[in-house]
Amino acid sequence: MLEVKDLVVEIGGRTILNKVNLKVEQGSTTVLFGPNGAGKSALLMTIMGFSGYNVVSGQIIFNGEDITSLSVDERAKRGLGIMTQRPPNMTGVKLENLVNAISTEDSLDTDAIAKKLDMERFMERDVNVGFSGGEIKRSELLQLSAQNPCLYLLDEPESGVDLVSIEEIGKTIDELLASRSKCFVDHNKRGNSALVITHTGQVLDYVEPDMGYILCNGTVVCKGHPREMLKEIKSQGYGECIKCKRGQL
Repeated sequence: MLEVKDLVVEIGGRTILNKVNLKVEQGSTTVLFGPNGAGKSALLMTIMGFSGYNVVSGQIIFNGEDITSLSVDERAKRGLGIMTQRPPNMTGVKLENLVNAISTEDSLDTDAIAKKLDMERFMERDVNVGFSGGEIKRSELLQLSAQNPCLYLLDEPESGVDLVSIEEIGKTIDELLASRSKCFVDHNKRGNSALVITHTGQVLDYVEPDMGYILCNGTVVCKGHPREMLKEIKSQGYGECIKCKRGQL
């Protein structure tokens, strides 16, 4: 589904990602761990094609196609969707209008998802303006349900969210990933895939992960079973991850 190969990325002439290698298989959920400032959000932004992230070398392969030089909208059309950690306010743009603009014949039932996420009362409000952290996350999930991407890029879906909201968000993410993919006809696989950044690991209470990677100092230092990784991170911290050679790429 997604392969990042020897990716080197600069921002303002400073290298923030160095020889990153990572894969996300079709129908799987891959988790990306790492300390603050490791480059996790930068990796998702680069995969999505946001400006300012200069790819010096390496490739981003999505569904067998090299998308390294494609624009954001072209990547979205091919089935990439993202929940950013800090999406902007969109003054003058109603949430309902945005959802309708995104929606296609492949969209999921956005009305049902809006009701489930308690977002119906926000549909006539400007996107993210005056929203709490949890409301912003729920708004992002509603927009993703309208897009119905093949690959979900989720940047810390549990950050800034209370315990009640994280349950709603976690269950909704699981349902979105389990939904019928518009991109594949292999019914033996779930279809939708995800690359999820998480610090606390709370989202893993609701989403079953298949593979984990640890990103430190702009490079992948380890891969393995995500739940075992999280357990070791909680007990040992990321310092031990940098030293450990087990599963290193």
